[in-house]
Amino acid sequence: MMLPKRNDFDLLDDFLSDAFFQRGESKVMKTDIKEHPKHYELTMDLPGYQKEDIKIGVEDGYLVIHATTDSKKEEKEAGKYVRKERYYGECSRSFYVGENIETEDIHAHFKNGTLQIDIPKKEEPKELPEKKYVSIED
Repeated sequence: MMLPKRNDFDLLDDFLSDAFFQRGESKVMKTDIKEHPKHYELTMDLPGYQKEDIKIGVEDGYLVIHATTDSKKEEKEAGKYVRKERYYGECSRSFYVGENIETEDIHAHFKNGTLQIDIPKKEEPKELPEKKYVSIED
């Protein structure tokens, strides 16, 4: 029995060997967080995005970064893709920053596909809530 010669270019094998299927890693929004004495510095890679595509906000103590990019810009070009690895669509990440951080406290800069966000360290209120226990019924 003769087996067909395997091409080096096997789209399905290449597709399934992608990190997304192996470890569940995301290819977008890779982030580094550095601690400084008075603030945290968050650096996020967003290649291919424009400043206008990125929205940053604080919701219920979470810093939320949302980015959108549109593939329709490139659909006008002639030709057929053989491989497409760049991400198009929406993505977001959130990080807990505390209840007492306001949007006005955070400063962000975007240059050359890298987003840098500075988040000040703020002390949590000194008064801790009283512990409450659930009674066990018979």
